[in-house]
This record gives sequence, C-alpha cells and structure tokens, in this order.
Amino acid sequence: MIIDKYSFGTGDRFGLQGKAQLKAVMKAGELGIDLVPVWNKSFREHSIIHSQPSSVRTEADLAVKELGWKGNYYVDADHINLKNVDHFIGASDFFTIDVAEAIGKPPGRDDIDGFLKRNTPYTGRFTVPGIFEPFEVTGEMLHSIAARFLHAAREASVIYNHIQSKKGAGNFVAEVSMDEVPEPQSPIELFFILSALAAFGVPVQTIAPKFTGRFNKGVDYEGDVKQFEKEFENDLLVIDFAVREFGLPENLKLSVHSGSDKFAIYPLMGRLIRKHNKGIHVKTAGTTWLEEVIGLAMAGGEGLEAAKSIYKRSLEKMDALCAPYASVISIDRQRLPSAAEVEAWDGQTFAATLRHVQEEPRYNPHFRQLIHVGYKMAVDMGSRFTDLLVEHREIVGQQVTENLFDRHIRRLFDS
Repeated sequence: MIIDKYSFGTGDRFGLQGKAQLKAVMKAGELGIDLVPVWNKSFREHSIIHSQPSSVRTEADLAVKELGWKGNYYVDADHINLKNVDHFIGASDFFTIDVAEAIGKPPGRDDIDGFLKRNTPYTGRFTVPGIFEPFEVTGEMLHSIAARFLHAAREASVIYNHIQSKKGAGNFVAEVSMDEVPEPQSPIELFFILSALAAFGVPVQTIAPKFTGRFNKGVDYEGDVKQFEKEFENDLLVIDFAVREFGLPENLKLSVHSGSDKFAIYPLMGRLIRKHNKGIHVKTAGTTWLEEVIGLAMAGGEGLEAAKSIYKRSLEKMDALCAPYASVISIDRQRLPSAAEVEAWDGQTFAATLRHVQEEPRYNPHFRQLIHVGYKMAVDMGSRFTDLLVEHREIVGQQVTENLFDRHIRRLFDS
C-alpha cells in the first residue's frame, strides 16, 4: 500500500461530516489538484467522544460510496502507541506511530554502537545535494542525536512490527510522528533519524517532525516565516537524499501536523513541494469541529443557542479544557468576550468572530482557540448537539466544504 503524493488528513470528531469533507477533495480534483483524503482520529478523541475506531471506517466508506469517489482513501489511527494500537488494527490502513514520549530515553548500547558505525562516514563536512551550506557533523553530534532520538526510532520499529504482525506486510501506510515535543528537530537531525528508522526496518512513508515556530490549534502559524521556509526546504532535500542513501520508500514525504489554518506558510509550502516535485501530507483535525459550530450559529434558533452554550461552558471550564493543550494554544483571557456579550450576538456575529478570516474585523483568534478545545462541552450535550448537526446538515456541511476547499486546499495547491 503506497500513499499518494498529496494527501489531506480530515479529522471529524463527531463523525458526521465525511461527505462534506470529501466534497472539498472532489472540488479540488475538478481543478486538477489530485489529492486523497485520510480520515484521522486519535485514541484520545475517541475516548472523549465515546466513539470507536470502526466508526471512522464506516463514515469514510459511506461518504465514498454515496459520492461515488473512485480514488484512494485511507483511515488513520492517529497518534497511536503500543498501548492503544490494537483498538485500530481492524479499521485502519494508515498508522501515525507517535514516539514523542520515547525521545530522550536512553537507547541500548548495541543500538548506539550500530548507529555510530553506520553514520561515522558522514562526519566532517557533510553536504546534501541542493543545500548550499554544508553541515559540520562531529562524533559528539552523532552521540547527542543517538541519545535523543535512537530509542524513539527503536520504539517506532517495535510498534511497526506489531502492526505488521496483525495486518500483514504491505497492507498499511506507516507514518512516524515526533511533533508533540518542546524542541524542533533540525534538518540534519531528521537525516540521522531517518538513518535509524531505516536501520530498524521501518518503511516510513510520511514523517512528522516538530518544525520551528508555533503550530497552535486552529489559528495561523506563529514564528519566523523565512526561517520556516528554509527549514522546510532543507527537510525536503534531506528526505530526498535519505531515501537514496538508506533505501527508504521513494514516496517518503513530510507530514504537517496541526496543519489546519496555517495560512501564512501554505503558499510557500505549496511552492516548495512543486519546486522539488515532492509530496506532502497535511493534517487538519479540529477545523471541521469549528465549522460545525459556525454552521449551527448561522442556522439560528436552537443551533445558535447551542453554539452560545458551548462558549459559555468553555469559558467556565477554561482551565481544565486548556491544560492538555497548553503547548499548542495561546489564549489571552483579556481578549475573550464575556458570556453576557456573546449572549447578545446574532448568528452572523458569532460566525464572523469564530471563522478564520483574518481580514474580518470581528475575527477573534482567542475566541476561536477556546472553542477549539471546548469540544468536550458539545460531547456533554449528547444527542442534542448531534441532532442539531443532522437537522442543519446543509448549512453545516457547506461551511465544512468551503473551509477545507477555499481556505486550505486552494491556498496550498493553487497558490
């Protein structure tokens, strides 16, 4: 199973927007943008929503059948580890192997010795084709990279082999994720991480490093765009070289996690993947949930009341909701509207404040981030919330499709 060149991860927390998401992919196809959908959902999200991995497969299959999609599509077991991967074996054919917790743990002596032996030839002035500035690789650097990343690469191998023992060789796509950590991985670190993954027998097809800058949930990229551009291009070139050096899959590509709404870097990513003829995988998880709230607000009546209730309760439980996402949100409490203020809004005001359109004067990224992490409040509403999504499926679905197609896909591939 070989992942296609361009793929879009479409998270759907409540499992009701599969068709709306697929419509965005199909609209892209009409413009000659060939990408495939990957429906993704993590163990944490399943636990909060009280859903099962099989529900994602059911949603994807139904959307594909009803819309007559003829292309490939995948179901991603998002951010899995050895403790929870078995829940996803039957339903998934794409596995995001998350080894962030293993970074920094001490590797075995034999693994260190093997890593140093394989990579000592790269010490000294090391050049990667296409990168103007050479890297200075020292023995100390190799020891440092081994100490930081080698155990994580070994853990990826253990998880990959476990999945393969259940699904069989060649029957799934393997992604390795190292993004949920405080410090980014540099391009040269990525090169030696790929060396370790190859040595441990992980045929990784997509890899998700931690990039420079902040990838906060649901809002734009924060950081030095020029620095990101240089790092991203170097990562592309390092991957290309690593594929040839280590015999990794030829279609190996970068995966951008928390990729929704990173509009400042979409055009440059799009330009660079075209420049170097490389693929990309972008995960857009929580943005669909936000469009559901926008759609309900625009529907008015009970839909608007539900949206206001979600915000009010999120405001009340803000500390608990934000704690698990502390590293990927940045909310200024002073810039949040009060519950009383929001109570007086009409649906258009609520939608304009939440929708990620930066030229809209009412847009409030702090409001947006709080609702992003407030999906537990919708869970607590039970069937009242999901019934409203079904009742207003047309206006909600329209928001989901337009958001993915106009604000995401076109910015990346049609820029």
